Amino acid sequence: MTAPVEADQPPVAGPGANLIIALIVVVLGVAGLAGSLRLDVGGPDAPGPGAWPAMVSTALIVLGLVLAARARRAGDAERFGRPGLLVLAAVGTMVAFVAVVGTIGFEIPTALLALVWLRLLGHESWRLSIALSLGVTVAFYALFVGALGVTIPHLF
Repeated sequence: MTAPVEADQPPVAGPGANLIIALIVVVLGVAGLAGSLRLDVGGPDAPGPGAWPAMVSTALIVLGLVLAARARRAGDAERFGRPGLLVLAAVGTMVAFVAVVGTIGFEIPTALLALVWLRLLGHESWRLSIALSLGVTVAFYALFVGALGVTIPHLF
């Protein structure tokens, strides 16, 4: 049974919506696991490039199954509305990032992703959004390419 909705709280989603979301999480986890297995997970002594994505995907699958088992009892989930569109926009921009990073490197997509998230989703000022986007890109480059020597597509 769901709790009554107070006037200042958004409407609850209900068991059907909870189950659908849980199944989406499981499907995303399975898709991520399939992709990570194609990257070669390696072993405990020498993890491959698919090791971390495989662990995260497995966690998604387990959490999605737990959500599905609790779908009828989870009364605190909100019904999808306008705030959920921001989440969809964030996921959409991340999908676009992944789609282009292999082709043009990570610098430009990283700067654009950070700019979109800060300015459009976070409503930060243009000055702060541009400065942080460039700063994050430089920091990621220094960390992953310079310090760690990670083999990711990059321009420089």
